Amino acid sequence: MRRATSRWIVRSFASLLLVGWLVVPRLPAAADIADATSVSVRRDALPQNLKRLFDGAPPSGVSDLKAIQDHVQRLFHDLKKCTVGVQVRNAWGSGVIISKDGYVLTAAHVAQQPNQERNCKVTLWDGREVNAKTLGLYRSLDAGLMKITEPGDYPFAPLGNSAEVKENQWCVALGHPGGYQEDRGLVLRLGRVMQVLENQSITTNCKLVGGDSGGPLFDMEGRVIGINSRIAERLYSNLHVPVSAYQDPSLWARMVKGEAWGHLPGHKPYLGVGGDGAAKDAKIASVRPQSPAEKYGLKPGDVVLAFDNRQIPDFSALTQAVADCQPDEWVRLKVRRGDEMLTIGMRLGRRDED
Repeated sequence: MRRATSRWIVRSFASLLLVGWLVVPRLPAAADIADATSVSVRRDALPQNLKRLFDGAPPSGVSDLKAIQDHVQRLFHDLKKCTVGVQVRNAWGSGVIISKDGYVLTAAHVAQQPNQERNCKVTLWDGREVNAKTLGLYRSLDAGLMKITEPGDYPFAPLGNSAEVKENQWCVALGHPGGYQEDRGLVLRLGRVMQVLENQSITTNCKLVGGDSGGPLFDMEGRVIGINSRIAERLYSNLHVPVSAYQDPSLWARMVKGEAWGHLPGHKPYLGVGGDGAAKDAKIASVRPQSPAEKYGLKPGDVVLAFDNRQIPDFSALTQAVADCQPDEWVRLKVRRGDEMLTIGMRLGRRDED
């Protein structure tokens, strides 16, 4: 009898998900849109029974399921207002506004390149398009930052603490899969945290598809705890950038300045030179065959002085400068060859991750 009751609860819960949570059928009415002028998401303390459930305890009956549904629907009413569609060039993704003046967290691979304004748009929850600009990219974690450039007070979501995220806790992922669609509206997926790698990634079973990248992952109190990043081959295993990637003051400052560093997973840049271990500067000891370095004319004995206006005091600095790029990125090297000073432009290659 107990087993049959458990199966009934699971079936009922699945029905609630399909009916009430996964897809918002249409955008709100005009009267509802006027309500979006508030500049922050409302946060109410969770009742103890819901906190217990959202921390991982199983629902014990229909009353628990109804309480969960009611809470998620109330939460969605607020969270939809700060979740946006992002268009950079001809590519679509998602994002979340986290300040009233329009800073938007997204994925680095959605923003693509820093400091772009042309063909860069953000679509607000009510369908209105506003101009935006890409800012910094922490590519190694796939963290990107954008800024709405049209003045205004925008509804925004509070940031949570990814260090407090625990396995099995409930979460919701929002996004605009396939791009913003007025007749469908925003899509919400309910799931659980499967794994947490501190300051690296959060894995959930929220089912994401193309276009969800850059959208927010929320805890059940409406706080941003991550950004949708890589969508796995299995729909129920997806990676999110932990919000801590944006909260370190030094990293945030670099993003606001429009800097880009690191490389996206699976996209390791390649120059193809070996350093002279006895030299105190960035002296090249070897050039690998068929590498970008060989193709564009670097030679053993060359000393690299600068890499895209970045001073290179030693070979480790050159290695780091390359690592902060993307494959196929065009760079310029200032090189000393004997008594001659050269500027060599080249396109970096790509090699498999170690």
